[in-house]
Amino acid sequence: MMVDTLDFSRSTDPQALLREVEALGVKLAAARDAIGRVIYGQQQAIDLSLVTLLAGGHLLLIGVPGLAKTRLVETLGTVMGLDERRIQCTPDLMPADILGSEVLEEGQDGRRSFRFIPGPVFSQLLMADEINRASPRTQSALLQAMQEGRVSVAGHYHPLPRPFHVLATQNPLEQEGTYPLPEAQLDRFLIQVDVDYPDRDAERRMMIATTGADAATAPTVLTPVDLMAAQALVRRIPVGDSVVDGILDMVRNARPGDSSLAAVRQHVAWGPGPRASQALMLAARARALLDGRLTPSLDDVVELAGPVLRHRMALNFSARADGVTLDDVIDQLCAPLR
Repeated sequence: MMVDTLDFSRSTDPQALLREVEALGVKLAAARDAIGRVIYGQQQAIDLSLVTLLAGGHLLLIGVPGLAKTRLVETLGTVMGLDERRIQCTPDLMPADILGSEVLEEGQDGRRSFRFIPGPVFSQLLMADEINRASPRTQSALLQAMQEGRVSVAGHYHPLPRPFHVLATQNPLEQEGTYPLPEAQLDRFLIQVDVDYPDRDAERRMMIATTGADAATAPTVLTPVDLMAAQALVRRIPVGDSVVDGILDMVRNARPGDSSLAAVRQHVAWGPGPRASQALMLAARARALLDGRLTPSLDDVVELAGPVLRHRMALNFSARADGVTLDDVIDQLCAPLR
């Protein structure tokens, strides 16, 4: 039996680190419970959203209308104590509508000067609703802000607030008039969540709770300072050698040119880049922290493989002809880790 080697080099006191993890685990459990009182039947989406925030990344939610995607983002902002804003993406939405713009003002002394008016991107939690309805130019402006943590207007850089997270939604239906995100831009999202319909019991509870006189609300459990402390703690959590090797083996095996799997060589057009390895490492650490554990396991990697890899891979025509899906390929990639 192989024993993992845990690297505690960044923590002078492993016991102190364990106490931090356990203390934060209690707060995160309260946050998860608070969100669950408002969002029904979407526990996986809730957990993956929290994992994304803990890992310091951005989230892409894909689902049909009416699955509480907007409600989830609003509730996350309330529970985390974040300044939350929303933009509705449309074809005529301009970059300045998101980033902000400079206006010419005249002072009392008659002098004219430009003043920068910040756009909605200057928030801690930004919801980009139906991002694929925005034009490529507007998408690029938003995704550049996501990557760099700052925006450039009229040659001047303006830093974004911290923490800064974008939770974007996409409707898989009604694709007419949309601008699908290019693969290089999809890679900016740490995790993609495919939001499914709730089960019967959850839909029953939701129907009763949301049509009554009193709507459920979530309390504020954390603060932005708490979230940034949690994000710093995620990067201090030690990771065993088996988990590191498991992530590398999975990601590298998903690339057609390097893969030992026939399914990948035959059906995958292109595979995930190094950013996928980084995303899996951070997400696995964050998932462990969400559960109050000191270190992630291979089970975390298997559970996160789909959300992390699904939007970083593409199938070829042969896969479509054979009826092979990305989930089928990812299941084969996960098999050696189970």
